[in-house]
Amino acid sequence: MASEMKRAAWGAQAHKDEIGKLPVAFPRTMGPNAMTYLQEVIDTGMTCDMMGRFEAAFARELGVKHVIATPGCTPALAVLAAAMPWEPGDEIIVSPVTDYGTVQGLITQDYIPVFPDTAPGSINFSAQTIAPCITDRTRAILCVHMTGIINDMDAINALAKQHGLFVYEDVCQAVFGEYKGRVAGTLAQAAGFSFDAEKTMGSDVGGCLATDDSDLAERARFVGQSRGGVMKPHFGRLHTVAGYAYRMPNCTAAICLAQLEIIRPQVAHRDAMIRLLYEKLAEIPGIIPPTIPEYMNLFSCWMAGFNIDAEQFRCDTESFAEQLAQAGIPGAGMGAYYLMPAALTCLQEQSTRKLHPYSTPPASREYRYSGDDCPNATKYLETYIRWSTFCEKYQPEHCELAADIVRQVADKNRR
Repeated sequence: MASEMKRAAWGAQAHKDEIGKLPVAFPRTMGPNAMTYLQEVIDTGMTCDMMGRFEAAFARELGVKHVIATPGCTPALAVLAAAMPWEPGDEIIVSPVTDYGTVQGLITQDYIPVFPDTAPGSINFSAQTIAPCITDRTRAILCVHMTGIINDMDAINALAKQHGLFVYEDVCQAVFGEYKGRVAGTLAQAAGFSFDAEKTMGSDVGGCLATDDSDLAERARFVGQSRGGVMKPHFGRLHTVAGYAYRMPNCTAAICLAQLEIIRPQVAHRDAMIRLLYEKLAEIPGIIPPTIPEYMNLFSCWMAGFNIDAEQFRCDTESFAEQLAQAGIPGAGMGAYYLMPAALTCLQEQSTRKLHPYSTPPASREYRYSGDDCPNATKYLETYIRWSTFCEKYQPEHCELAADIVRQVADKNRR
């Protein structure tokens, strides 16, 4: 029954019950000019273009030509999908470990998500795992910088160039992280960002897409913000494509603008703290923090986590995480739901029943979605523990405390 379903929460509501001994994201650290910008929206009687102002400021900060502001990252990626010239049944290669928001736009446009495996021992895919998934129906590669760890984009871009594929980034968890001195979101042909309340540059909600492609930007504004509407003399609007009204509200833009003004030092601080934390965790036998690639000179970590060596402990991963939460790490738990081939039961049913776009045509072959198709990702998540958003409030003493809690739980459960 619908009344019996437990609906997923988001933002502060999703974190309201988290307690512990470490800092939590909420209440958020707000840019000092947030109220000034919000007041400007009110004082001008809603006539100021705060959305346009934020777009221009974010574009300058990224160093890109175009930023199109949206109500969230899910809409941003949906606008990008809708703006593309692809056809139903075309394939988009996507990281298998991500959030539903990454693929929602693809599903809505009747494109077919294809999930390669992750690289061994990694939460992200790689050019090597992507290559076998490329077919004559592949149109793009959507790279997700999960937990803030940036994919090796040079290798992925080189592979895409060989096959004439479009490459774009999901930067929701890596805002202003840096890859070889370049900012995440500028490493491919386009990118989607999130400014939802729990994210690194958290507003109330919000997102945007960024690109240097002027034609794509114009198409995105037309389809994503103008609802595909053109004006016909003596008639009015004609909706030439099925478009959207995914425009960032001015009040959200005001908060985003204020948050943008404080984000750079926050990311630099996160980088220092997560490196310290992972250094401390690596000293604990049986605890395996993620490897921070050498090409990442700035790690904009959104989610802290680690794997356990299951053979060293008497308890399973879920029990280990529960004990961490009880000992004071807020929101400690597993992230099995991030495995999209297993989580997208709607696509499992669609593909099994061969419903559009899995009918042939428009599909050119049969598809299935199962965690078994991504053994590296499945294995990784089976022993992976993450906790609630890693935030700018962490100080060295919090990293020490977190490592001490993990060490105590590990020692208590050691074989």
